Amino acid sequence: MAFKKVLIANRGEIACRIAAVLRQRGIGSVAVYSEADANAPHVRAADEAYCVGPAPVAQSYLNRDLILEIAQRTGAEAVHPGYGLLSENTAFARACTVAGLVFIGPTPEAIEAMGDKAQARATAKAAGCPVVPGSDGPVHDDEEAARIAESLGYPVLVKAAGGGGGIGMAVVDRPERLARALTSCRDRGRSSFGNPTVYLEKYIERPRHIEVQVLFDHHGHGVHLFERECSVQRRHQKVIEEAPSPFVSTRPELRQGLTDAALRAASSIGYRNAGTVEFVVGQDGEYYFIEMNTRLQVEHPVTEAITGVDIIGWQLDIAAGAPLTIRQEDLTIRGAAIECRIYAEDPEKSFMPKPGHIGAFVPPVLEGIRVDTGVGPDFDVTPYYDPMIAKLIASGPDRATATSRARAALDAFVIDGLTTNRTFLREVLGTETFAAAAYDTSWLERYVKETGR
Repeated sequence: MAFKKVLIANRGEIACRIAAVLRQRGIGSVAVYSEADANAPHVRAADEAYCVGPAPVAQSYLNRDLILEIAQRTGAEAVHPGYGLLSENTAFARACTVAGLVFIGPTPEAIEAMGDKAQARATAKAAGCPVVPGSDGPVHDDEEAARIAESLGYPVLVKAAGGGGGIGMAVVDRPERLARALTSCRDRGRSSFGNPTVYLEKYIERPRHIEVQVLFDHHGHGVHLFERECSVQRRHQKVIEEAPSPFVSTRPELRQGLTDAALRAASSIGYRNAGTVEFVVGQDGEYYFIEMNTRLQVEHPVTEAITGVDIIGWQLDIAAGAPLTIRQEDLTIRGAAIECRIYAEDPEKSFMPKPGHIGAFVPPVLEGIRVDTGVGPDFDVTPYYDPMIAKLIASGPDRATATSRARAALDAFVIDGLTTNRTFLREVLGTETFAAAAYDTSWLERYVKETGR
């Protein structure tokens, strides 16, 4: 069956992107918005739009009951959660089913299996995926944590079991700093995810962050869409992503190992729809599973650019019960793509978010450039939401061309009235380290310190 109407339970650029795919397919779209987003582009992009509350996320975009009520009232058959917000909320996924709606994503059981990072480690290990040496499950008290840390050897990583995106994570380089890190990560896990549980891993120094995109249907067929490199990050938040990974591209056996492990991990929990399996890779090429994101990723456009696969389109088809007709042997890597996340922030003032009013807003129209955005001219960027205002995706026949196109597009992008990291992104792309792909997950932090920001 094909859907006739889908509710988009999100905002910003991803809501606009989903609405565009629905329109291309002749599927009706329903948007939801907060009072602060009444004039947002995602509201105009949909066929229908309904207010779900005041600006704070907890009172609007996380209002599960009202969102489901609107879906039923408008005759929507399915709900697409995008990423963030309700996308990995097991209770919401189950509530959709109870309400007679299709949740466009994996089953609640799959979300649950990978939602607790300590449990996900055990699941991946059982599936034959290498995992970072660490505690076998949660640590129950500081004394146990101290014993495990000593056996692993410092530095160690304390991680919130319910965490993600670098939230609730701390590197500890000596024993006297462990107790404070445990308290901090427990508190952050409790406040952000309602789960104070933490576990320990050996900290892999200067690793690369590589992730593998997978698609699985309801019939047990799955494929990988190769890998993305997400090592250019600051405070565990990705800033620039690219596909394929320049590091992995020179190591065919590493690509084979990563993609096989990703498929095993997803298959072991009966996964379906789009998902991403994430790894850290040491400088020696050893790789370890760290987590699986059971949703669409912000950086999915670079994978679409090098494979030609419409990931959101396949999310819709799989959710509607269609078999995955893509065969692994038919998938190839075509060229290279780079994504730059443009934020309303000031790089010269510790990257502090800078809400404000956008005057002129003119995305570049250049060869090999795609811009996904949820803002526009005469638009207020408020402090209530993530400060990312656009994603600039540059693709080309090779990495050098993609990089050159990205820098030119960042130059040509007109965003008046708002302080952004656009110039900083162009600067990073122009460094010798980026050109040589000699970075790791801590490189950007070191670069920021070296340049005095």
